[in-house]
Amino acid sequence: MRSIVFSDLSSDVLIIHRNYALCQPFRLSLPLFSARIAAVIWVLTAGFGDGHNTAARCIAEALRETGPDEETLVADLVGEVHPLLASVLKSGYQVAIIRFPSIWRAIYDRLAKPNAGASSMKYLEPLLAAMAARLRTHRPRAIVSTYPLYAGLVQALKAKGIFVPPLVTVITDSVSVHPVWMMAPSDLYLVADKETREVVVRQYGIPEAKVQVTGFPVSLDFRHPPPIPTDDGATHRVLYFPSTPASHVAQTLAALRPQLIDGVKLTMPVGKHGSRLYHTTRRFADANPNARFELVGWTNRIPELLQTHDVLITKAGGAILHEVLAARIPPVIDYVVPGQEEGNAAMLLDNQCGLRSHSPQETADCVRRLLENQGVLGTTMRENMRPLSMPDAASRAAQAVLAAATKQAPIL
Repeated sequence: MRSIVFSDLSSDVLIIHRNYALCQPFRLSLPLFSARIAAVIWVLTAGFGDGHNTAARCIAEALRETGPDEETLVADLVGEVHPLLASVLKSGYQVAIIRFPSIWRAIYDRLAKPNAGASSMKYLEPLLAAMAARLRTHRPRAIVSTYPLYAGLVQALKAKGIFVPPLVTVITDSVSVHPVWMMAPSDLYLVADKETREVVVRQYGIPEAKVQVTGFPVSLDFRHPPPIPTDDGATHRVLYFPSTPASHVAQTLAALRPQLIDGVKLTMPVGKHGSRLYHTTRRFADANPNARFELVGWTNRIPELLQTHDVLITKAGGAILHEVLAARIPPVIDYVVPGQEEGNAAMLLDNQCGLRSHSPQETADCVRRLLENQGVLGTTMRENMRPLSMPDAASRAAQAVLAAATKQAPIL
């Protein structure tokens, strides 16, 4: 079975196997790009938010399945070329969206201005050089970008007379599409839904033929029915993805406690938030030994967990809300990052596919509403999700990429 090479932040090569998306990577100590890799399709991402990486990895996995004779190279050029700067910016981004959302909103709005990137040109020159060098080495017949920066780099390379294969941009925003996605052209845009396509075409003037609805790329595992959950005596199962400050998480757990005592099971995958939430979760578990509370670290079982629980508590991230649609699990949205996540939340709420809470107690109340009366409200929301659910979105995107590559194959 072919593997997908994923490189990010260091001079190591990571081999990501089928259940790559949310598990810790297996690291091999090999020099990055030390030898030519016959990467026919090149997928570019950047680690500023989970959605860009999720889309890139899932498309790469689907490309491997759809085109078994293809080699797919996934790379974060920002992390490779500017590792220290990228690390600082990614950490700063996480702190801003969790603790200082108003500051992030100001930055988000500033990035929408046409000259926002003028001061960063000195940082882009090394990225241009790196991209040009890798194009010469790997000669991809198509480039897939899940981060808006790369379209500008491709445009700059073309201006220098360098041949660049077709560029397919996967827009990870829904409905509220940031202008930065359109500041440089692409040969094809893949979007999550019809509403987003309408925005891209009508608001930004992109030709209809260049915008295709494929859904947001999610794990291929969503295409398959989940295993039957073990009967552990729980009356209902609630899944909680914590992304708010530790004090807010603690208050949410306290507000959910009465339902846990009554027989509801709470599963809480913490992943990258494990360290900052360690004391919060430990205190709650120790204080409530009889509560059905399962704490999960890094895991590759996220698709299964979403498919086997009754309600999800989460923020309005692009990747997770489309995984919600793929699994058709009713969400309680407890946090919306200003700017890029507002459209995601609106998409679910406007279609009566979720509830929005503004406090820990309101979160618990929303969970109770979805579970009471034999889960009538939750069942209704699952049905509302049916026309929006695209568990095969990654495969659709892969087919679109291969079609674009075949149509405009480079002459080598």
